[in-house]
Amino acid sequence: TLTLFPAVGALQVIQNPDEARVTVGSGVALGCHVLVTEPWDMLRLEWVKDTGQRVLCAARLHPTAPTPSAPCTPRLRLAWHPPCATLSLHQVRGDDAGRYLCRVTLEI
Repeated sequence: TLTLFPAVGALQVIQNPDEARVTVGSGVALGCHVLVTEPWDMLRLEWVKDTGQRVLCAARLHPTAPTPSAPCTPRLRLAWHPPCATLSLHQVRGDDAGRYLCRVTLEI
């Protein structure tokens, strides 16, 4: 028996900036804009470094409720102001260089 379920609304994630050059010791903010075509109750957002090898920060988010800035790993903070999540890196070091990815999962 094959049972078909309606597809959950399309999810689009836009990161900005695409690329950032930062001086050692300064800070940077990375944005993750989340667009969902259907109403939703909860999503899981993770910031990962270097194609998913290391999760820097993770949170469960609601569509309308801002989440207070929360610590992730040292020197990192995550803020949620719907529909944008911002990862802030403070006192950047040389080993912070790399690719950062905002990974979003819509929970049903």
